[in-house]
Amino acid sequence: MTTSVRFDRMETERLIMRRWQESDREPFAELNADPETMRFFPATLDREASNAMIETIETRFDRQGFGFWALEVAATGMFIGFTGLNPLPDGVPGAGGMEVGWRLARHAWHHGYATEAARAALGVAFDNMGLPEIWSLTAVLNEPSQAVIRRLGLTETDRFDHPRIPAGDPLRPQVAYHGTRPAASKLP
Repeated sequence: MTTSVRFDRMETERLIMRRWQESDREPFAELNADPETMRFFPATLDREASNAMIETIETRFDRQGFGFWALEVAATGMFIGFTGLNPLPDGVPGAGGMEVGWRLARHAWHHGYATEAARAALGVAFDNMGLPEIWSLTAVLNEPSQAVIRRLGLTETDRFDHPRIPAGDPLRPQVAYHGTRPAASKLP
């Protein structure tokens, strides 16, 4: 998907969702290296892998006009993680569609930031891009993310074993949630 429509920066009541900056690299690497933050992912990421992820995200922004926005708290300018839209890979429910996802630093948990930013991302998906549906996937064990997903109004549709996580890994069982564009958001 290549688009001329760009969503490089957005603001919610408390957050700035924006393209990535050089100053995000260090706090993002710290977030990705934190075992507690990454407990529902197969592994933590070292600095090189964290930087590579930023490069991939920025490449997608250039190609599609949106992606995983870097998040900062508007009142303080503090980087807290990311939230946004990302294409789903082959082998999972919704493959080829778009997923809403997030990853926040531990100090940003329990403030409603993930829900607030994900709602803004859904606005881009449905109201601006006219996408007919959205997905969100997570480990069955990841109850905190599932709570956010349910607050977004998505419905559980499938449980599956993630093809990129080895058999026997407790994170392999995954759950897929799905939602469609609300009738009021239907574009002409």
